[in-house]
Amino acid sequence: MPQVLIIDDDEPVRRLLELLLKTSGYDTVTATNGVEGLEQMQRQLPCLVLLDIMMPEMDGFEFRRQQLADPNLAPVPVVCLTGHYEPEQVGLQLGVACLKKPLHFPDVIDAVEAKCGPGSFRRAKKTTSTSTS
Repeated sequence: MPQVLIIDDDEPVRRLLELLLKTSGYDTVTATNGVEGLEQMQRQLPCLVLLDIMMPEMDGFEFRRQQLADPNLAPVPVVCLTGHYEPEQVGLQLGVACLKKPLHFPDVIDAVEAKCGPGSFRRAKKTTSTSTS
C-alpha cells in the first residue's frame, strides 16, 4: 500500500488527512513538524509528503531545504499545504505543488494519486471490474 507522510502541527488537520487517505487506500504516517518529518523519512521513504508550511521547531521551508540537501530524501515528491501564504508563491519558492487551506479533499486525493498512483481500494476496484469483464 502506498505510504504518504503528513507533516502538520494542527492535529485536526492531520487526523482528517489521515482518515481521508486511509479510506482512499493509502497508508499514512504523521509528524507534527519538519524535524519529525525528516526522521520519519529516514526510517521509511514515503511516495509523497503532504507538508504544512507554518509549524514550530522546523517550518516547511526549512524542511524542504534539508530534504533537498539529502540525496536519499530529495527525490520524494512534496505537496505543500498553506493557509497563511499564497499557494502559487510558496509553490514556486519550494518548487512543488501547493494546496490552500482549508483543503478541498478531492484536490488532495488528486495530488496524492498523481504522485503515488491510485490507492489500494481503487486499484482493487479496477482489478475486479477488469477481471469480471
